[in-house]
Amino acid sequence: MRELTYTRHLLPGAARWPDRIATIDADVTRTFAEHVGRVLRLANALHGELGVKPGDRVVVMSLNSHRFLELYHACLVSGIICAPLNLRLSPAEIAFLIEDSGARVGFGDGFFTPGLVAAKAATQLEQVVLMGPGDATGSPDYEALIGSGTDAVPPEPDEDDPALLLYTGGTTGLPKGAVLSQRALALDVYKLAASFGLIRDDVYLHQAPMFHAAELGAVLAIPAVGAATTFVPVFDPPAVLEAVERTNATMTLMVPTMIAMLLDHPEFRPERLASLTRLVYGASPMPASLVERLMATLPQVAVYQGYGMTESCGLLTVLGPDEHRSGGERLRSAGTPVPGTEVRVVDAAGSSVPAGTVGEVWARSGNLLDSYWARPGETADALAGGWYHTGDAGHLDREGYLYLVDRVKDMIVTGGENVYPAEVENVLAGHPSVAQVAVIGVPDDRWGERVHAVVVPAPGTEPTLEELTGFARGQLAGFKLPRSLELRAEPLPLSGAMKVLRRELRAPYWEGRGRAIS
Repeated sequence: MRELTYTRHLLPGAARWPDRIATIDADVTRTFAEHVGRVLRLANALHGELGVKPGDRVVVMSLNSHRFLELYHACLVSGIICAPLNLRLSPAEIAFLIEDSGARVGFGDGFFTPGLVAAKAATQLEQVVLMGPGDATGSPDYEALIGSGTDAVPPEPDEDDPALLLYTGGTTGLPKGAVLSQRALALDVYKLAASFGLIRDDVYLHQAPMFHAAELGAVLAIPAVGAATTFVPVFDPPAVLEAVERTNATMTLMVPTMIAMLLDHPEFRPERLASLTRLVYGASPMPASLVERLMATLPQVAVYQGYGMTESCGLLTVLGPDEHRSGGERLRSAGTPVPGTEVRVVDAAGSSVPAGTVGEVWARSGNLLDSYWARPGETADALAGGWYHTGDAGHLDREGYLYLVDRVKDMIVTGGENVYPAEVENVLAGHPSVAQVAVIGVPDDRWGERVHAVVVPAPGTEPTLEELTGFARGQLAGFKLPRSLELRAEPLPLSGAMKVLRRELRAPYWEGRGRAIS
């Protein structure tokens, strides 16, 4: 019996609850019968009108919307490989990923379609479909495409078939595509439903970008349990507050930067988020002070932390609401592995290290990537020994809770001592004069590298190095304290997933010198 495909999650459920609300997007609300009907007609038109076959790749650049969700699902049920692209890519990067994927068809909303059309001249891309309002002369129209298709169910993909091509965020260099199979996605649905207690009455709000792996779980699992999905096109605090109030959203995902921006916004009032019952955060470390503020401000919300990466469909471990309420040391952890997932921490030789010892985090799970697209060497390195080598540094405690320290590549070596930026950032973020902070290693003639803090001050403040180091002393070892400080008026550079791009902050300091800035 073929069970582990997304077809088996989406279609039978929709047949059981055809009249339940599936999507709420601005002034358009659709039932599951309507949603699946559009998905099937789109899948049919992809093949019949555009000539896209199972195994072909389709790139998409779009803000969050019901159309993006429909395209995701149409590809998954028809065996076409969907390749969502980061919306912050440059034209050269877009062209590179189109070429790398081999896609001949692209989808874009009104804002991004012109960029895809421009890429046609430099790539093998043949057609660009306009999703929603916009101007793209000569491009097929999304609604017309759906209107040309029939709602026949396409042949079901095999469990081993590649389903998604998700490119890594590019925060550490040139993106590479993680190939995720139908089996990996189906198993991810089970892990998500079990870990976050998804129910049919949920209304999930997409506010983080849907191209990112952190949102993949909701793209897959929310419709699979018969729950509703709603959207804001792009994160904007007033839009988020309005959407929660209007749709009675019960669940959402945010990265720490988004949480801080929402809580700090002048229009924020806790009662505007009264319908929220669960909030998942992840994608980057959360300062302890911000976690505590979030729980104090929204006491009715069960707070979860999810840790994972593109290569794991976005999920490896979860820290649940009970641990968050208990506080203490566990609040600094990323939780424990979700069902069916193993995590170990190893030294440079690949041997497991004792509890409390920092090493590289390795994982083994059914929802891991099959390969990196067209990169056999990197695939072999990443999956050597049957474990995925995450590149993250961390340690386990005696009860299996994972404590992340930082990316291995971001580690600062100063005077022979290892410093992980996230640990320093977590402490400095608690200072009232710090709105944003990033810690990087910069050249130092005496120490090789020194710890350098880049701070965006809170309005009306101008913290000094002495003030910040005095605040951090006693919480950090002396060698971890910043030795230099840069104050910035503009926000820190962020990736499309709203992670701080430390490599951009490092680049001016290391230009022409030996340290890799990737």
